[in-house]
Amino acid sequence: MKTSKATLVFCLAAVQLAVVAGCQKKDPKPSVKINNSSWQVEIAETRAKRYRGMSGRIEVGEDEGMLFVYPDSRVRDYCMRGCLVPLDIAFIDENLKVIKTYTMQPEPGQVGKMQYSSETPAKYVFEAAGGAFAAAEVQEGQVVIFSKDMPDATKAEPGP
Repeated sequence: MKTSKATLVFCLAAVQLAVVAGCQKKDPKPSVKINNSSWQVEIAETRAKRYRGMSGRIEVGEDEGMLFVYPDSRVRDYCMRGCLVPLDIAFIDENLKVIKTYTMQPEPGQVGKMQYSSETPAKYVFEAAGGAFAAAEVQEGQVVIFSKDMPDATKAEPGP
């Protein structure tokens, strides 16, 4: 059986592409775990990222979310400015306990008039798809576990 030079070159190129593609795997996103349910999260640690938040999204996956990270703890107020889909929100204190949760609904005109407050100091705010917390039986007082690749909160930009 003869193997042509072109076939050999093609096979070597295919192997090289497979090796290169394997090396370009994306690292998994940091994750948040509450009550045996996990979500991969985008991190919002700057004023600009926190202001933009989840606004403009037309969908949020069941196992996706956004973690807002602050360098300090204080009462936090959030709204649905520019948000198009329902979101669950959990305010988390510096001891990594859920202190308050809400299911937030989009407002007419996405103006963000309705405010959702942590009521007590929160250092983190976690948003996921609306209904995700009910499905996961997330409740106030539960412990939150962050993956080891979570950024250091002391390095987060101060401010709202």
